[in-house]
Amino acid sequence: MMKHIYQKGRNPSKPTFLLLHGTGGNELDLLPLAGMIDDEASVLSVRGNVLENGMPRFFRRLAEGVFDEEDLVFRTNELNTFLDEAAEKYEFDRNNILAIGYSNGANIAASLLFHYQNALKGAILHHPMVPRRGIKLPDLTGKSIFIAAGTNDPICSPEESTELQSLLEQANAKVELHWENRGHQLTGEEVRAAGQWYQSL
Repeated sequence: MMKHIYQKGRNPSKPTFLLLHGTGGNELDLLPLAGMIDDEASVLSVRGNVLENGMPRFFRRLAEGVFDEEDLVFRTNELNTFLDEAAEKYEFDRNNILAIGYSNGANIAASLLFHYQNALKGAILHHPMVPRRGIKLPDLTGKSIFIAAGTNDPICSPEESTELQSLLEQANAKVELHWENRGHQLTGEEVRAAGQWYQSL
């Protein structure tokens, strides 16, 4: 099991939000976001199992922006299995999970989409990177994905965001790419934009 918090929502027909924090965060970080996007949805907020200089992450990296691919594949599988177990334990619909991730958390959410056709129904990705290149993605027909990116993001270049969008679209996902004239920080504006996108689903 991964360290996590589960909060049962008021409306079981709503998706379960899978919250995935950024480097150095924890399972409490994104709880306010879930409430801003839909306060009736159930929430499963997970802490990454990898420590980098004492900071929790979801997978190892070799350097800034250079992922440890082997560990990424292993941790993505671990998270996918954990979602199976959590759905059984808490009795939520395994096929109705919407990930909300920031930075490292957005990367593992994107990796779930890249590796497992039925891991997620959709995702809100704040400042994600392309998790892996040169692999064939599963058919993501019916999946809706929101990407929030910064035009001045030093960690994740605009090219990276548009590449991720096109890879997901080539796999038949429906993707909305939202730009903020900012860096890598998570802004209130992009959370509001994600909320508007979610309401339109």
